[in-house]
Amino acid sequence: MANYRDVEIASLLELSARIGRDPLLAQASTGNTSIKIDGVLWMKASGKWLADAQRGDFLIPVDLAQVRECVRLNMDPAEKYSNESGNLRASIETAMHAVLLQRVVIHVHSVSAIAWAVREDASTLLEVLLIGLRWQWIPYVASGLPLAQAIEESVILSPDTEVLVLGNHGLVICGEDCAAAEALLTEVERRLAITPRTAPEPDRANLARIAESSPWTLAEDAALHALGTDAISREVLSGGLLYPCQAIFSNSTTPEFFRPVSGEDAAESYESRYGDRPFLIVEGSGMLIGRTMTPAQYAVLGGLAEVVQRISRTAPLRYLTEYEIGRGLNVDAYRYRELADADHAVRMA
Repeated sequence: MANYRDVEIASLLELSARIGRDPLLAQASTGNTSIKIDGVLWMKASGKWLADAQRGDFLIPVDLAQVRECVRLNMDPAEKYSNESGNLRASIETAMHAVLLQRVVIHVHSVSAIAWAVREDASTLLEVLLIGLRWQWIPYVASGLPLAQAIEESVILSPDTEVLVLGNHGLVICGEDCAAAEALLTEVERRLAITPRTAPEPDRANLARIAESSPWTLAEDAALHALGTDAISREVLSGGLLYPCQAIFSNSTTPEFFRPVSGEDAAESYESRYGDRPFLIVEGSGMLIGRTMTPAQYAVLGGLAEVVQRISRTAPLRYLTEYEIGRGLNVDAYRYRELADADHAVRMA
């Protein structure tokens, strides 16, 4: 007969897998889940895909009191904890999950939530959309210990907080059990839902002409082509980087990779002018992706396409600053991306 801990963990794994199968909530290894049981924080390991929660090792157990003590001492627990075999690394968001008081915590990169969270007026608009819920707005702060400390300060003032919208980042949902957390996530997603624009069809003939004998190939995901065919999306992307994963998974510290090129330019001089780009947004035609692009990069790029298709032309956007991008693109961020790619390779083997 399964014991209490096993039942609770199985429930979290089932919930995690459901969330991970929805690309509007999680892309590749983005997002994380956790549950607190008898003083132990069971946390999604770094680089794991939520969709694979029920396949192999997924959770890493850490001592909840010790993690909270690390935060109190201004130490990031993610730098300290890994399992004994070293196969799992603690998530960069371990501290955030620990400082929240509820037993179950869900962090997702909801495309609708991000579409609101990149706006300058996000907190004002969310007051209307989330009225009646116990929620808080957290202006952008780097993941890891800084984010956990900012959330802890908010939770001290409002310990009953169940929903946190993270500026230029995503969404956090809390509950006393998995069923309550999932129900709340569903309600928040319903309130924040934005219908994406309908984009013009891609010019596949032109894309194929450019891709011939090039390092790129046509994107299979129809939503990705909107980044090239939809004028509003091109304008949004040209203005700057919207959230850290956009930079981490594209390996770009500037929006240059996301600025469209003309079809003629791409055809005539792609190798000398654009050969370092992992993908190519072709103005009016659609998108080409690098033949060596990893599944994790592809999934996160798809999430970006869904986000920008939900941002209006008149939205006052709050792009990441150079300092914020620099903090996000550190050694740990690159390691996180490598773990995401490696985990996918293992599960596909």
